[in-house]
Amino acid sequence: MKALLDYLPLIIFFYFYKTTDPKDNHHPLLQLVGSDGNTDQNNILVATCALLIATLIVYGCLFIFQKFKLEKQQWFIVASTIIFGGLTLAFSDIDYIKYKAILLNLGFGLAFLLSPLFGKEKIPLIQRMFSPFMELSRSGWKKLNYAWVGLFVVMAGLHTFFAFIFMNGKYWGEFTAFGDMIVMFSFIIIQLVILRKHFKTPEN
Repeated sequence: MKALLDYLPLIIFFYFYKTTDPKDNHHPLLQLVGSDGNTDQNNILVATCALLIATLIVYGCLFIFQKFKLEKQQWFIVASTIIFGGLTLAFSDIDYIKYKAILLNLGFGLAFLLSPLFGKEKIPLIQRMFSPFMELSRSGWKKLNYAWVGLFVVMAGLHTFFAFIFMNGKYWGEFTAFGDMIVMFSFIIIQLVILRKHFKTPEN
């Protein structure tokens, strides 16, 4: 359920991205934040505004439901959305919001990569997350952790490709809203299939 809530702001972003006229610089959401818009990319500005509002609402609710606390990655998502979304609206420059997903994935990748260097037990982050459900050798956890590092690096590369290289970003919104989710879920499913023999039994 929490994973679905994490993607809800992106779904809302995509709705406004597809339904807003790129030349409409008088959209109510732009007026709400005092933005003058720009020439022909107002759909992204409006969608960014919707993303920012949705993020604050969704994670505000999670903050309450989680007994007035958020996980570190949730704070990272909220902070990056506020910073890059705010810069996008302040300067009416859509490049800032495009950098958000790239840096977010690189940040997660770096966190996984450096995780064995920190903490009392100095174990990979993926082991801390999955050890209650899975049993792997020390080298197995390291390999799995590197696989997740690779995933986030690939995701950052894909966001860069669709944002700035492929057809001048024409399908960036589509990839951000759905391609990201498809790649992530596909990776998780493949991982579950490969590692199915290592999951702990209910008795354990």
